[in-house]
Parts: sequence; C-alpha cells; structure tokens
Amino acid sequence: MDGQLVVSINEGGADASRLEDLSLALRQDLLELDVDDVQPLRTGEAPAGTRAIDVAAVGALLVSLSSSAGAVTRVVDMLRGWLTRGSGGRTVELSIGDKTLKLSGASSEQQDRLVQEFLRSINGD
Repeated sequence: MDGQLVVSINEGGADASRLEDLSLALRQDLLELDVDDVQPLRTGEAPAGTRAIDVAAVGALLVSLSSSAGAVTRVVDMLRGWLTRGSGGRTVELSIGDKTLKLSGASSEQQDRLVQEFLRSINGD
C-alpha cells in the first residue's frame, strides 16, 4: 500500500503554539515507526507580503507510507498510546483518502472496534 496518512491533533484549550509543540513531538515518535516520512501538513501559499513559502496546518502531519497495512496499524497503535499519555481533552483524526478515523477519550473497547472498522475500510475488506 503506497499512501499518505493525514494525522490531525487537537487538545482542548490548546493554542497554536501548544499544538505546534505537540505535533513536533508526535512527529519524532512517528519517525521511529516503519514510515517513509513525516512532515507538517501544508495547506497552501503564505499570505502576500510574508516570507514563508507555504502555510502549515497547525497540529497536522502528513505521514508517507509505502509498506503494508501493518504500517497503518502500527501508526494507529502508537497514536492510541499517545492519547493516553496526554490530557483527557486530546483527540487525533487520521485520514487516508476519503476514510477518516477519529480517536478521543473513548474506552479501549470502543477504540478497538473503531480501529478495526477503519482498517477494514482502507484494506477493502
């Protein structure tokens, strides 16, 4: 499976600076997995008169994958662990194409069901 996975994070009450810090730390964790690359998600060109080339979406990462669905499973498992290490107000949204999975403070059993359904949908099962 070649693809790109968009990971968007949020934390209740967090400002842009906090989300930036969280996404940078999460990027480092993701790079330790079997993924090709992890970069901040770019959303377009910077406003006229600024020096930036493009604008990063705050709290969003683009994960490039070229291996099996097992890589997606490892990313999802890592993100579930990341959620438990943070405050109760954290959420993570993963998107591959038109398929989206949103994880938050749901119980482990609820998350298990959501993850299995998501993985089945991206694998065409």
